Amino acid sequence: MENNIRRTGVLLHITSLPGDYGCGDLGESAYRFVDSLKNNSISLWQILPTGPTGFGDSPYSARSAFAGNELFIDIKRLYLEDLLDIEDIMKKPPKRERVNFGEVREIKLPLLFKAAKKFLKKKSKEFDLFCKDNSWWLDDYALFQSLCDSYNDSRWYLTWSPELKKREGEALKSAKNEHKERIELYKVLQYFFFKQWDELKSYANANGVLLIGDIPIFVASDSVDAWSNRELLLIGEDGDQDALSGVPPDAFSETGQLWGNPLYRWKAHKESGYSWWINRIRMCLKLTNIIRIDHFRGFEAFWQVPKGEETAINGKWVKGPGQDFFNAIKREFGRDLPIIAEDLGVITDKVEKLRDDNRLPGMKILQFAFAYNDKGGYQSENGYLPHNYPKLTVAYTGTHDNNTTRGWYSSLSDDLKDYIRRYFECSDDKVVWAMIRSLLSSPAMWVVLPMQDILSLPESARMNVPATTGESNWSWQMREEDINSPSLEGIKYYSNLYGRATE
Repeated sequence: MENNIRRTGVLLHITSLPGDYGCGDLGESAYRFVDSLKNNSISLWQILPTGPTGFGDSPYSARSAFAGNELFIDIKRLYLEDLLDIEDIMKKPPKRERVNFGEVREIKLPLLFKAAKKFLKKKSKEFDLFCKDNSWWLDDYALFQSLCDSYNDSRWYLTWSPELKKREGEALKSAKNEHKERIELYKVLQYFFFKQWDELKSYANANGVLLIGDIPIFVASDSVDAWSNRELLLIGEDGDQDALSGVPPDAFSETGQLWGNPLYRWKAHKESGYSWWINRIRMCLKLTNIIRIDHFRGFEAFWQVPKGEETAINGKWVKGPGQDFFNAIKREFGRDLPIIAEDLGVITDKVEKLRDDNRLPGMKILQFAFAYNDKGGYQSENGYLPHNYPKLTVAYTGTHDNNTTRGWYSSLSDDLKDYIRRYFECSDDKVVWAMIRSLLSSPAMWVVLPMQDILSLPESARMNVPATTGESNWSWQMREEDINSPSLEGIKYYSNLYGRATE
């Protein structure tokens, strides 16, 4: 992807918007946030994956690679469409500092299903067309969610009947009949989601704001994708995974990271012309304008861990689809792919070649520039330092997996803090904004800043701690007044100063 327009962006997930029903959604706050971005010369809004989450509420472990998260649906909009009563929209959870997803589901899902039931009583040709056009993923998803509700467990490979686990014809037919009403309700909720999302995207684009989406390279083991696409994954007929995903030991972990996602049968994908992936990218481009693909290096080679292992130590690198995959994608979507390559971690010359041959911008994380420098010494050649950025780069202070920049700086040794202060020529209390300014003045094509860093928030506002499932993960939510925070005026000033303001 080549783009001569320098841009500034903000990283903020939908759930982190202020919301009356316990978490952010596609309602009024989202539109006010777009207005604020426009007014402050910010033309990129990056979000996390938008799929329906399960255990742990991680957007990177969604129950579907194609469906939308029902919790994003705006309740007030359903009321205005005469699908809910006034007393329904008054059922709000208490105000909390962080999202309590269990509480949100308990209050919001009954309202969504009530609205869906009322909607089904009306004849809608638009809904019928939506179901027809999306049947290739929607039918399986609605059935899967209905079965998850019935079993109170999404782990189809552990708790579901052997017949449903194996997707035997008679068992599927019986389940569809038994859960017919629930299946239709889930289809309606997806219709609500995509209709509301399309309206928000149109509004953002009309106001000069492009949306950056996020595709995790792997699907979750307890997803409808794993249940219904076993021929494309290293999963046996009984549901057992033949191998597990992860990354090898590195400076951050002596045992590596065992993610546990099922791996792909890339030969089967190649034989189908990568049709599943093409559909996945096309769906994401319906929701967003640009896509960040998580763990890009997995297309060149991926770390395969034998089943039964408790750590990622005994894995091995296995060749991925490489350029053949991107040739197929470019035949479908054109030569200039609207894709950002998340090229962090163990990156080799072959990974960089795959990225560069397809003209994809990589990522630079400013916090990483100082990760290994605490022994002293000025390492001017570090690729994460702003003066070394190539133009075809998307630069960040940190991502959803990093500490906030203020929290990160507070945790460092005195020697490393001194090195950072000297690099940016600033005092302790100015470090966050000095880092932001250095990115905005850098050669990087685009700069995307976590909202927490724009607000200079401490570690308590961190979005996620990798390899943990704590309640604080994914649950940060900003305050209503922060949508128009004066700090955004500082971003506007620097965006104009360094040629990142766009019409």
